[in-house]
Amino acid sequence: MEPEELLNEDRNNPDGPKKESPLLSLEKDLKFFNESIREVAVEIMVEGLSSYPIFVAHQHEISLGELILDRFDLNTEWSIHASTLEEFVEKGVIKEILKERFISSYKNPHDYMCVFVVVPEGANFVYVPYIK
Repeated sequence: MEPEELLNEDRNNPDGPKKESPLLSLEKDLKFFNESIREVAVEIMVEGLSSYPIFVAHQHEISLGELILDRFDLNTEWSIHASTLEEFVEKGVIKEILKERFISSYKNPHDYMCVFVVVPEGANFVYVPYIK
């Protein structure tokens, strides 16, 4: 996947038809997964596993968290793994010295799902409001 595909830019053919950004399919899948992700987030918090659930969205193999929604089983484009801040720190995805900064920017997990979006070019955190 080329970076231009994520940004929906085609520099070789600026007047041609634009390809749909893969992030649009993520938005669609997250709406579909909304209630399942919310239930898992609540379980993680109620069971005391973490106050900071993180969901990893990807289209490839990932060894982070536990698979909860498989794109092949559900006929979607994205798979979702459930993880926690603690695992991200343990595996070095978030450095220990940056943990407090992450916590201070973490949005209310009852209102937002914290999604770590992994694409071939990199990864980043996004907060998506739950549909109520």
